[in-house]
Amino acid sequence: MKLVIQIPCLDEEATLPATLADLPREVPGVDVVEWLVIDDGSTDRTVEVAREHGVDRVVSHRTNRGLAAAFLTGLDAALGMGADIVVNTDADNQYDGSCIGDLVAPILAGYDMAIGERPIEEISEFSGLKKRLQRLGSWVVRRFSGTSVRDAASGFRAFSRDAALRLQVYGKYSYTMETLVQARAEGLAVTGVPVRTNPQTRPSRLVKSTLQYVRRSGQTIVRSFALYYPFRFFFLVGLVPFVVGVALLLRWLGFYLFLDDVYRPRLPSLLIGAVMTIVGIQIWLVGFLGDLQAASRRLLAEQRVRDRRRALDA
Repeated sequence: MKLVIQIPCLDEEATLPATLADLPREVPGVDVVEWLVIDDGSTDRTVEVAREHGVDRVVSHRTNRGLAAAFLTGLDAALGMGADIVVNTDADNQYDGSCIGDLVAPILAGYDMAIGERPIEEISEFSGLKKRLQRLGSWVVRRFSGTSVRDAASGFRAFSRDAALRLQVYGKYSYTMETLVQARAEGLAVTGVPVRTNPQTRPSRLVKSTLQYVRRSGQTIVRSFALYYPFRFFFLVGLVPFVVGVALLLRWLGFYLFLDDVYRPRLPSLLIGAVMTIVGIQIWLVGFLGDLQAASRRLLAEQRVRDRRRALDA
């Protein structure tokens, strides 16, 4: 049983030594533990520092491609190293490396994904607003993904080999929320694990402002739901104009049949109601077509998993 701990990095020469010093080389239930660094186009000595501190493998992007791309590159490289379990952690030493054993335990017990749940209320670096937004965002993701994970934005997570083979990220901003929505679509078993955190070593590079974080996280959630559950998404979107349109048509019909002593055409209500009803039906048709495309994408994804499994086992 091999565990590969992967660390996406961008210019992390200052924080990487402490992160690596915190990582275990032995984990209960695992025979071999190896470290993997994904260099996402660093311009400092990140690669040299990683090798000086005993990292087993370094994979580099020539240019900065973003956190989501670095995460996927890490999964591919970890699988190529023969990983049965992959743990992803951050290079800024945010997460306590001694919790990796706790994170791996559910995977050994049969889960596909285990998410490290930070003690959000106890993190002094988080403002009151950020804590509330974290709780709200995690609640929304739980509703969309059907999981019980209480820290959807956590990058400290473990994956089984099968989950690592199946996961794909289409967004460029981050992988955390999208992979939770995808996990439900793929039928993966997900659980949360309480973990500890270390004091902050530097400001987050992913969250440059609260407004940007809310906007991008919202876009990720909506895009993920539309991507993996298109019919349900477009049905809910189309329901609004359809209900408004039907209500206007019924209003017009009520006036026409019962309330007008002298007939008045009331054309605005009739026209707007008809247009809104048609718009709602058209949105539902888009959802139906999206659902057909999603079925084709699932078939292609299954073929991709089989091809990757054969290539890795060859």
